Amino acid sequence: VRLQALVRRDLNYACELTLDPNTAFRELSLSEDNRKVTEVRAEQSYPDHPERFDVFFQVLCREGLTGRSYWEVEWEGGVSIGVTYRDITRTGGGQESFLGGNNKSWSLYCDENGLHTAQHDGRQTDISFPPPPSNRVGVYMDRPAGTLSFYRVSLNTLRHIHTFQSTFTEEDLLPGFGLWRYGASVSLCRL
Repeated sequence: VRLQALVRRDLNYACELTLDPNTAFRELSLSEDNRKVTEVRAEQSYPDHPERFDVFFQVLCREGLTGRSYWEVEWEGGVSIGVTYRDITRTGGGQESFLGGNNKSWSLYCDENGLHTAQHDGRQTDISFPPPPSNRVGVYMDRPAGTLSFYRVSLNTLRHIHTFQSTFTEEDLLPGFGLWRYGASVSLCRL
């Protein structure tokens, strides 16, 4: 699928996102404009906050998703790109606070070896991808249709990676990210 064919339609639903510092695990560093997160393994001087993840290297966006939404990220290292209900557990190291580990969140893990793993409610689906590798992922959420789709963006083309089917409730849904290697990063792209 040509990028123009798919994305031009979906760009009607492009959304501006920013990371929420109040949710960031303490060893994640956010850029000044809150559009990039990097795993630094050095505690940042974030104030205590009840919405902060206290075990997993995760951060959520400020903006909730309504109707149809499209966004893209560029990533390095081993990362999870996902969506979660606002009320995901933030404390403890169990599945209930892990993006994709529970029935409140969906995620796609990506790493530089080409591994992609779709995760929801503790279930995993491994997806292998032939070269060329791409470190840019497009995400299209269609709440009315009950779909959350991930695409690999490369050389002006979108290649489908995975689609989750779900009946989304009216609760707030937020984009979120997990960073699983030292130096890993996720940047929200401007469209």
